[in-house]
Amino acid sequence: MNQSPVESPPTPPEEVARLMRLATYASIAVATILIIAKAGAWGMSGSVSLLATLIDSTLDALASLINLLAVRHALSPADKEHRFGHGKAEALAGLGQAVFIVGSAVFLMLEGARRIVDPVPLESYGLGMMVMLFSIAATLLLLAFQRHVIRKTNSTAIKADALHYRTDLLVNASVIVALWLSVQGWAGFDALFALGIAVYILYSAWEIVNQAFDHLMDRELPNAERDRIQRIATAHKEVHGMHDLRSRRSGTATFIQLHLELDDDLTLLQAHKISDEVESNLQASYPGAEIIIHIDPISAVADEPVPDFLLNDQ
Repeated sequence: MNQSPVESPPTPPEEVARLMRLATYASIAVATILIIAKAGAWGMSGSVSLLATLIDSTLDALASLINLLAVRHALSPADKEHRFGHGKAEALAGLGQAVFIVGSAVFLMLEGARRIVDPVPLESYGLGMMVMLFSIAATLLLLAFQRHVIRKTNSTAIKADALHYRTDLLVNASVIVALWLSVQGWAGFDALFALGIAVYILYSAWEIVNQAFDHLMDRELPNAERDRIQRIATAHKEVHGMHDLRSRRSGTATFIQLHLELDDDLTLLQAHKISDEVESNLQASYPGAEIIIHIDPISAVADEPVPDFLLNDQ
């Protein structure tokens, strides 16, 4: 007999905030260490692919600094001017990161093209390889921690940061191959790999932009989560159904709106009690979520016009 998967318990908001801050501090620390190591190796070798990784790490550090400021702002509580909180600061940070990434990719394409036309022999490659191996090890450790934070928080800013470092793994491995091929006889391989890295960086930037726009444009939660919300809401024995579910995320905050279908003859106090119980059940799965529930008598539901885009959600 198949058993349904056990859902992991929700992460308390204060733990979400702590993990997100730790993730931003860790990424800045790793990026700073790698910048120092790669700058030294590039200065000794003159490798353009090493320069590519140095630029990438520098942009990672700048992006992580933006993340740190954005996360700090996004986690600040709602105020008089921002009643829905500051969660969209995460998405804005993602767009800022994308600008940095595109700029670095364009620079690498120009530098790589110049080196293909006029190849420059590498002065040293052993140190460069050692630095790349060190970079891979440090990046793997950081990604392991970021995956843990993303699993607990679902943070857009941390996802964007992790995307940078996943790109770094490919970049660093490519540089090792480029250095080895270059010393085998043709320095042009170094520039070719730099061009490939630039194309991959542009692709990564596009992914970040898509994620940021989803949050800024209030994209609905995934269908699996919407189905979960519906199951929780309709599990109450007094609820006959629900409709007009609307949902979105802003940073780590979740917003849920829905209509509950209840018996016509319930008193206002009884209907309010049922609504509170449904809200409490939803809060157990979505801690800190902003939940708004509208109560409809079941006899009136059939008479209400439903927008076309909601017809498939009933």
